[in-house]
Amino acid sequence: MSFEQNRDAEGTLSNLPALVSRPRRAILCLGMLLPLVLAWGCSGIVSGQNSAPPQPSPQTFSVSGTITPVTGGNGATVTITGAANATATANSSGNFTVSGLANGTYTITPSHAGYSFSPSSMNVTISNASVTTGISFTATALTFGISGTLSPVVGGSGATVTLSGAATATTTADGAGNYSFSGLANGTYAVTPSHTGYTFNPSVQTVPVNGASVTGVNFTAQSAPTFSISGTITPITGGSGSTVTLSGAAAAMTVADGSGNYIFVGLGTGLYTVTPANTGYTFSPSSQSVTIGSASVSSINFTAAPQVTHTVALTWNASASPVSGYNVYRSIVSGSSYVRINSLLNSSLAYTDTTVQNGTTYYYVTTAVDATGLESIFSNEVPAVIP
Repeated sequence: MSFEQNRDAEGTLSNLPALVSRPRRAILCLGMLLPLVLAWGCSGIVSGQNSAPPQPSPQTFSVSGTITPVTGGNGATVTITGAANATATANSSGNFTVSGLANGTYTITPSHAGYSFSPSSMNVTISNASVTTGISFTATALTFGISGTLSPVVGGSGATVTLSGAATATTTADGAGNYSFSGLANGTYAVTPSHTGYTFNPSVQTVPVNGASVTGVNFTAQSAPTFSISGTITPITGGSGSTVTLSGAAAAMTVADGSGNYIFVGLGTGLYTVTPANTGYTFSPSSQSVTIGSASVSSINFTAAPQVTHTVALTWNASASPVSGYNVYRSIVSGSSYVRINSLLNSSLAYTDTTVQNGTTYYYVTTAVDATGLESIFSNEVPAVIP
């Protein structure tokens, strides 16, 4: 049908354009709605992917052990390396625990100043459970030494070396003047040498021991000046030939000459005691203390006096009954503690005690003994005062 025909049939075809345009509008609307539907569908899918539930935190475990003895374990540091790194400090009983550890293999290493450990380290594997057994270490205290030389040999050989401070000990330098101390823990020590007739430079040394032995703690020996102690014992009758004994910083003995003179030589500084002796004599004073500082000491004199010998003569009345003899008893306490002084039964009625000491009071009693050995009670007591 031509355009012209449409115009000729205007009345008949006047609604055709409207019928044709309604389906086109429907198609257009559908085209516009479809993208919206697709867009909404995609939005729903994306929203579903972002709403997954959160993952749980990983589970952790612990490792526990013990360090013995307590002296080495208390306060020791325990280091863990491997799947994770951590440290802990052992308590006063030597026990330790490291927590917050995930599954994995770890190395445990203890440390404590002044101690070594056996084993030095230990491996442990955590597999879904804490490890609470089989982790133990033994601590051993580390010990060290101090050594040195005293020279020259003439002064060092045989010298006494004293250790004080964190520990005490004494040793003797060998023939070459060498000395040593062993088995020492960490600490501060003082080393002091001594040898009769010698002084040392320095006189003492302070030595700190900290994780290692200390060598070369040396001293130089120097001949020390010597001095003398001398005196006279009078009168000559008591002094001549007297024995004089020296004690204290050194020990010696000498005999006074024909004039009662005596002398001790080669003495170092120190405190001494001088004591004379001679049979049949007493001395005033009986002994004297002498201090040598930086010079010899003379005029340490004594006076000898003949020793007076005292005896006690005892007599008693005969027993009214037949006896074989008598015993004599003596005490220095009135009324008790009597001791028999005759070695054999005394058959007479007298006895002389020659063993008394000056300045003492004695108390005597006697007993009678019959032929069968039966002994009587004590007699009355008799005192004797010895001037």
